Amino acid sequence: MIELPGVDPKMIANNIEPFEPTHPGELIKDEIEYRHISQRQLAAEMGVSYTVLNDIINGKRAVNTKFALLCEAALSVPAYVLTGLQADYDMQMAKRDKSFLDKLKSIKKIAVVL
Repeated sequence: MIELPGVDPKMIANNIEPFEPTHPGELIKDEIEYRHISQRQLAAEMGVSYTVLNDIINGKRAVNTKFALLCEAALSVPAYVLTGLQADYDMQMAKRDKSFLDKLKSIKKIAVVL
């Protein structure tokens, strides 16, 4: 997080998190709509089940490295973009999990004592 003297860190553009994190499935969905490809066609081309692709597009399943590489081969979307979006999405979702944040706070208190 960027901090500047006298400036609220939440007001710096680089520190602002989106209201809703972007799941990589949204990018895949945009690509197939732009190319006028059905989910079933893409799933068949990639050799994955329609259910897996549909779950990813609807943000119900994470994109893993192998799936990202399959998308790269089928759509020419760089795999690192999809895995990076997934990592960002996971990080933002973890930061919104109250019980996990409570756990982090308790760990930080222990670390300060050490």
